[in-house]
Amino acid sequence: MEPFKVHILGCGSALPTLKHFASSQVVEIREKLFMVDCGEGTQIQLRRSRIRFTKISAVFISHLHGDHCFGLMGLISSFGMLGRTAPLHVYAPAEFETMLQAQIDLFCHGLEYEVRFHAVDTTVSQVIYEDKSLTVETIPLQHRVPCCGFLFREKPTRRHIRRDMIDFYHIPISQIDNIKCGADWTTVEGDTIPNARLTTDPDPVRSYAYCSDTKYMPTLHKLIEGVNLLYHESTYDSSCANRAELFYHSTSQQAAMVARDAHVGKLLLGHYSARYDDETAILQEARAIFPHSELSQEGMSVSVL
Repeated sequence: MEPFKVHILGCGSALPTLKHFASSQVVEIREKLFMVDCGEGTQIQLRRSRIRFTKISAVFISHLHGDHCFGLMGLISSFGMLGRTAPLHVYAPAEFETMLQAQIDLFCHGLEYEVRFHAVDTTVSQVIYEDKSLTVETIPLQHRVPCCGFLFREKPTRRHIRRDMIDFYHIPISQIDNIKCGADWTTVEGDTIPNARLTTDPDPVRSYAYCSDTKYMPTLHKLIEGVNLLYHESTYDSSCANRAELFYHSTSQQAAMVARDAHVGKLLLGHYSARYDDETAILQEARAIFPHSELSQEGMSVSVL
């Protein structure tokens, strides 16, 4: 199977700490790299991760709070100094476009590549990016400012042709693609060999949902049903449930409820409040509801399976 990984660059919240960086991830899928949120310190984390970050083709910004976007301007500037020529696509709430362009004009005059801005409607679930191998959909969330998550979903691949069948029936190379697409094979004797005998099932479709800052949404699970991997903010444990409600954040228990109701494969917790020196309580409370829960940490790479 082609690589499908989530690289955690930062999983802290708004206040800087010595333990966690602000929110940022890189989604690696079929040799493509996409950034999700870009808080301060993202460039340092990219260097540490040894990700070839010049290959990042698009940045998805969930909302306009600084811990999710303050690092973007520095990244754009560095791309310019590194001689980037390929366009960089930025997907973000519409309000960001004017400010981003003003910063580019001020700090990056004469930039030799194009930054293409795509306004995102955070109130609806829709496909905002598509290529031959995947789609990216928005996930409307409820925060203090317009906010959405992002759902990365592979497109179905073709069937796998069996090497022993190629050799046995002397199938020419010119016909392999047709058979992968479902065609049968007719031998020189006129016998039809059904496709099911010539091929094996394609790789299962994989998906990853990134749910940024949001209050608990009882119906959120309907939009992310069955995803292989879910990242859901878990700023607080249950002792701070009142603060979570006040500031439109979620507890780890609430994140686990979403994961359980959506029947996801694995839950990644993140966006920890700076009040926690140890996130053990956050993890324990989540696992009591959804056992396949895990703490995200900087430097972690998680395969989507």
